[in-house]
Order: sequence, then structure tokens, then C-alpha cells
Amino acid sequence: MGILSWLRAASVSDADVRSEVWLLGVRHRGFALEGAQQELKAPGLSFERAELLRACVRKLRG
Repeated sequence: MGILSWLRAASVSDADVRSEVWLLGVRHRGFALEGAQQELKAPGLSFERAELLRACVRKLRG
């Protein structure tokens, strides 16, 4: 992992990721990973939202 990727990942708290994973599961009927991947493809996504969703994907895959 490059230093820039590490710094960006560090800006998202574990609590934020846990909360968003739960919300993704609610919004996507229990399919949080698929929901995060789908939401990452949305146009006009803010940088902060994209970083949060990427952190969720990493958490759900790991």
C-alpha cells in the first residue's frame, strides 16, 4: 500500500466504517459489499463518500 493510500485510509474512522456497513446492509437488503460496490459507481460521488465506501469494501472483503 502506498503512503498516499495509507493516509487516505487513515482518515476514515473504524466507527464510521462500522456504521456505514450497517447502513449499506439496510439499504441493500443485507448485501452490504455489493451495495458499496454499486454505490461507488454512482456519478458525482464526493471524494469523502468514495473513501468511506472503499474503506467499507476493504472491511467487508477482509
